Amino acid sequence: MLGLNEQKLVDGVRFLGAFRFIETQYVGEVDSSKLIDGAIAGMVKSLGDPHSIYLNAGMYRELKNQTDGSFGGIGVYMDFKDQKVRVLSVIDGTPGEKAGIKAGDEILAVDGTAVQELAPDMVALRIRGDVGTQVVLRIHRDGEEDQDYTITRDKIPVHTVAEKMLPDGVGYIRIASFGGRTGTEFREAYEKLEEQGVRGLVLDLRENPGGLVTSCVEIANMLVPKGEIVSVVQRDGTKEDHMSSLEESKYPIVVLIDGNSASASEILAGALQDTQAATLVGMKSYGKGSVQMVLPLSEADAMKITIAKYYTPSGRSIDGIGIEPDVVVPMDAQAKTDVQLQKAVEVLKEKLSKG
Repeated sequence: MLGLNEQKLVDGVRFLGAFRFIETQYVGEVDSSKLIDGAIAGMVKSLGDPHSIYLNAGMYRELKNQTDGSFGGIGVYMDFKDQKVRVLSVIDGTPGEKAGIKAGDEILAVDGTAVQELAPDMVALRIRGDVGTQVVLRIHRDGEEDQDYTITRDKIPVHTVAEKMLPDGVGYIRIASFGGRTGTEFREAYEKLEEQGVRGLVLDLRENPGGLVTSCVEIANMLVPKGEIVSVVQRDGTKEDHMSSLEESKYPIVVLIDGNSASASEILAGALQDTQAATLVGMKSYGKGSVQMVLPLSEADAMKITIAKYYTPSGRSIDGIGIEPDVVVPMDAQAKTDVQLQKAVEVLKEKLSKG
């Protein structure tokens, strides 16, 4: 039986031998760079982790565009699970929303190609494209016949935070995702509500698929009382603690979550719940408790790899489990009003009446 170092040497020889044989003996022309791309993509896929992917030049460019502020597409966030592609959320005012795409829809095909025939990253890449071009999505929606939606792509502005003042001093802030400017956008929204005399806050994290942990921590420093926000633990046990320096919460807070609240949104919700700084209302969250890092391999491509798991201040790992709300309120699709938001406002007013 070979030792670990010997096995690594044999594996290296196998790889180089296969590469050289294909490069010199394959009947057609061979692009060496494409061989390496395929090898890296295969290595990442073999991990069996849906959150770890190889980002080729096109996908890496789209990722940078998305986090920097805008990209071309239809304006939907997707979940890839059990060989299915499901819409997590739809950005307001985008082609996807205008065409009638809804959270919970299952995408069956893109331009006639079944999603099972495509890697998850290729599904996203095919949906995106040049502004003004069209993409046809085959959609399955519970209780309805499968239907084709023809959507014209547009430039998608990534404005992730929206706020409004509700009656009786109730401030409402929705965070759609955690991008590069989300912390700044949240602070601006927060300050606008303060100028209007806010007394309590409803934070809406429903259908929020997550994003940058750094943006999440930035916002947590405005809401979570002094102490731990989240612990990130790597494979070797190395632990990185993100801390809040906020002396105390300024306002009572109620947080809305649902089955599409994932990753960074769960970090924020979990920290607020564990520190008793907020009451959570809605449905159990998605349960993505892992952290990914984007590692550039060159100027053109990169890998997004799961490098750690995170734990809430009480030491909870919610990976594959999710966060249970303090007040369970199912969403009623037939209701004319947002019953979850109504309950959140009700809970917040109870807090205000006791304060």
